[in-house]
Amino acid sequence: MSKRTWLITGVSSGFGYEMTKQLLEKGDIVLGTVRNKEKVQSLIDKYPANFDCQILDVTDVAGIHKVVETAFNKYGEIDVVVSNAGYGLFGAAEELSDEQVDHIIATNLTGSITLIRSALPYLRKQSGGRIIQISSYGGQVAYASNSMYHATKFGIEGFCESVAQEVAKFNVGVTIVEPGGARTEFRYGSAKVANLMPEYEHCHSFLNMLDPANGLAPGDPAKMAEKIIESVDVNPAPMRMVLGSQALKATIDRLEERVADYKTQTELAASTDIVE
Repeated sequence: MSKRTWLITGVSSGFGYEMTKQLLEKGDIVLGTVRNKEKVQSLIDKYPANFDCQILDVTDVAGIHKVVETAFNKYGEIDVVVSNAGYGLFGAAEELSDEQVDHIIATNLTGSITLIRSALPYLRKQSGGRIIQISSYGGQVAYASNSMYHATKFGIEGFCESVAQEVAKFNVGVTIVEPGGARTEFRYGSAKVANLMPEYEHCHSFLNMLDPANGLAPGDPAKMAEKIIESVDVNPAPMRMVLGSQALKATIDRLEERVADYKTQTELAASTDIVE
């Protein structure tokens, strides 16, 4: 298998870190972005020739464009662009502050959109490549007290599904990855919690999920990273990959509920058509 060059955002933890570690071990080149290099210093020291670590906060639009330009100019071609940086925000809609809403949109949604848009001209001109968007089964299934996280993931999935149709003729594939719960910092470190209100106590069961003392998530991030990497060899690119048996069951159940509801609306939908 030929060596590849990857651009991955958010490689200091979670899937980004696991992917980077596995890719470097097999000799690929990774330009990975972090906000703090200390978390990946061991990888910097171990792989000085293959790991190009860059500082980036994905809320910095100009910074994203600069990193992408640097990556393609330095390496000539980038085989895979992975939009991974993001975090979870928990709390009922009324409990969230304006600043929290703005920041998660800037990180999870606008940051991902900007990265992909910035890479498209280069991928188009090189006549090939793969875009991988790390989403969540929360891009299909919504739960209480997670509204803004779902808003960003539902949003980026719609964006990526549209972009996939736009760039297919240029031999650029797009894959949306929808992991279930995994043993990463997403739950046990980076998750943000709103200023909780007693009125919404009935929606605060997520607090149990965020406490590792109540049991860890079933997903193995190393195995998930391995499957994401393997997906690049699949052609055509899979539109979606659900990782985790619980995530797949919840997604199928929710989609079946949705389809069943739509099927009850045949008469209603037709009633608004203009009859010539």
